[in-house]
Amino acid sequence: MSEPAPRLYEPAAPPRPLWRLDAARTLFVGPLDHNASHQHGAPVFLSSLGGPFGLRLGDGPWLSCEAAMAPAGALHELQVGGEPILVLYLEPSAAGAEAFAPLMRDAEEIDGALVGRSAVRSLARELYEDPASHGWAGEALDDMLGFATARARRAIDPRVARAVRALEDAGDDAPSLDAVAGVAGLSPSRLQHLFTAEVGVPFRRYRAWTRMRRAIEAIVAGENFTGAAHLAGFADQAHFAHDFRRTFGAPASRSLTDVRR
Repeated sequence: MSEPAPRLYEPAAPPRPLWRLDAARTLFVGPLDHNASHQHGAPVFLSSLGGPFGLRLGDGPWLSCEAAMAPAGALHELQVGGEPILVLYLEPSAAGAEAFAPLMRDAEEIDGALVGRSAVRSLARELYEDPASHGWAGEALDDMLGFATARARRAIDPRVARAVRALEDAGDDAPSLDAVAGVAGLSPSRLQHLFTAEVGVPFRRYRAWTRMRRAIEAIVAGENFTGAAHLAGFADQAHFAHDFRRTFGAPASRSLTDVRR
């Protein structure tokens, strides 16, 4: 990668972070600092709003990039330096990690990830700068991902798709492996093997990811951290805080305080 360029993004006044969640997508646009090594239950797309950010894949060297895609389960570390960044997760019920490739230019594959330039930086800026973007972010994501998935469509095994839907539709009492295997029409052991092959992470990790998404959605809707933790099935706020840091590499207070609603 080339040497980092000077920071180009300087809004007049720092907007509040934006979170937007629906059944198949999780969007965050806001400032981040350092996210220690972590891994997600879904593939993630990252786009700067101005200059480059630092990305480290596993124990490899630091890379300077404007956009990147890390597949589900890929260990990665971020150094954003307090700058705003767009972070988008896509659930397997919508598409796979390959759907993010059309959102990048001059992409280079490194250890299963893609690193390159962003094709959606102007949209990322609009989402961050417009105080009313929470109201139109869903439509914008529909357009953006409709374009991307039409060029990179891969259907997952229908049995795994049924398992994913069962987890996504569950409430705070996440269904057991045996229950989801029954929905999928597979034995528990066969589901675990096929689930990892199709989704990229083990069944238990993805189930934990869906619970984390429910907690974040509750906080964005106005719940406090304790209430959101209980609604999503965590034992208490400390349990939620621990899992959030493990999932995102940073404390929940850094990105979930004073969010846009």
